[in-house]
Amino acid sequence: MNAGIKRLSEFNVILAAILLTFVIIVGPSLAFFGSFFDHVVAYVSQLPALSNPFGRDDENFAAGWSAFYWAWWVAWSPFVGMFIARISRGRTVREFIVAVLIIPSTVCVLWFSVFGGLGLDMYFKEGYSELFEAELPLRLFVMLDKLPLPLITSLITMVLIAIFFITSADSGALVLDSIAAGGKISTPVPQRIFWCSLSGLVAVALILGGGMSALQAMTVITGLPFTIVLLVASGSVIKGLASEPRNKVSTRPGWTR
Repeated sequence: MNAGIKRLSEFNVILAAILLTFVIIVGPSLAFFGSFFDHVVAYVSQLPALSNPFGRDDENFAAGWSAFYWAWWVAWSPFVGMFIARISRGRTVREFIVAVLIIPSTVCVLWFSVFGGLGLDMYFKEGYSELFEAELPLRLFVMLDKLPLPLITSLITMVLIAIFFITSADSGALVLDSIAAGGKISTPVPQRIFWCSLSGLVAVALILGGGMSALQAMTVITGLPFTIVLLVASGSVIKGLASEPRNKVSTRPGWTR
């Protein structure tokens, strides 16, 4: 917690910031920042209609994006929730909302605005049709190939993807190990290695056995039933927060909650 995952995450954030800054500098910077708020407004206004599975001729977004990713987030929620709760111990609710919800969401909107905006700009203004003709996993690299220093940016991107997967797997295995140990925080190292290796082997088996479709099906199967548990847990959080006395002085100097 204080060495491996922490240092990998910090290194990855620095790399992501470098790549994002580079793309902003060499790309159409004014268009990026000008479209940032437009993207937020468009997303909020169009998301309900796009997510509605009824009365739509085009079901691609609701079925391919919403249903799968809703199940994906739900399946990840017990691991992410417990991991964030562990590293957020001693923080106020205000700090938690800012650091876990507002700042990451803002960074994600900026990231998608920059890279998505660059891809659309290349396609519509420069007529770079190769970008959309390439296979989906390769489109980011095809886009970076049109920018300066493509070898360096592609290498940084590969390192980013690898470390993002590693830190996510580490966090999930850490929580899984804690659950299997009855909630214990400190467990034997061989036990941690076992759960981390097992989760990796299951993912490899699903991909080799049925590809991404098998992995997506497994995610939906495990995610949807857990939605009921998640709704109950959400109600419990609301009830618990409502029962907290207001203007209670925190144990941390200078903070109230």
